[in-house]
Amino acid sequence: MEFIEADGLRIAYDRAGEGPLLVLVHGAAEDCRVWRFQLDGLADELTVVAWDEPGAGQSSDLPEGFGLAGYADELAALIESLGLGPAHVAGVSWGGTVALELYRRRPELVVTLIMIDTYAGWKGSLPADEVRARAAGARRMLAAPPAEFDPTFPGLFAGAPPAELVPLLADVAADVRPATLAQQLGIMAEADLTDLLPRIDVPTLLVWGRLDARSPLTVASQFEAAIGDTTLVVIEGAGHLSHLERPEQVNDAVRDFCRAHPPGAKR
Repeated sequence: MEFIEADGLRIAYDRAGEGPLLVLVHGAAEDCRVWRFQLDGLADELTVVAWDEPGAGQSSDLPEGFGLAGYADELAALIESLGLGPAHVAGVSWGGTVALELYRRRPELVVTLIMIDTYAGWKGSLPADEVRARAAGARRMLAAPPAEFDPTFPGLFAGAPPAELVPLLADVAADVRPATLAQQLGIMAEADLTDLLPRIDVPTLLVWGRLDARSPLTVASQFEAAIGDTTLVVIEGAGHLSHLERPEQVNDAVRDFCRAHPPGAKR
């Protein structure tokens, strides 16, 4: 792991490879370890960087009152610190919402957006009754005694988690900080970035699991209709964490997209 200091926070990140910069933004209740297949599989032609967002992994705890803009500003600080120019920015689930806010605030840092099974915030992408149900479920999860706290969300995979991923998922879940998760889920429930989507003028890749029950394909269709330049790749047999469940297919889609849109190419 490598580290930077930004705005009084320590930000940890993993890095592999050389070439155009691809920055990976993990989901809630996760850290950079969920990108291990992308770090391994794409480093032959890209500089692949996966961060631990503030409040996760080896990064600092969240400051009080930290919001979506704070996450985006820390991500911008990481990209600038790398000195490799603007980046392909990929986010999964909550991480895609952070990537969108980064684009809102610092579009000059973004070559392309890669949205993987994500949302324009829960409020921006899901029916109001579903948002209420998720918020209530989050409150129950966070109110559980420490010995019973389980930050694993239902419906992350098309079926049971692949057996080879169970140790990784257990290790990541064991390191989740309840205070971080509470803050994130509150932000997600109120976030609505749909106003931004029509203003996105960088090529955008949409990667969606066919069987995603948390952010169904109807959400991908909303992105596709709102953003001017999109490519939709549907991953068969995958659920919400398609980059873990079908990493080769996701990596192929990301690789082809980054090749087609190199930094500095005219749009």
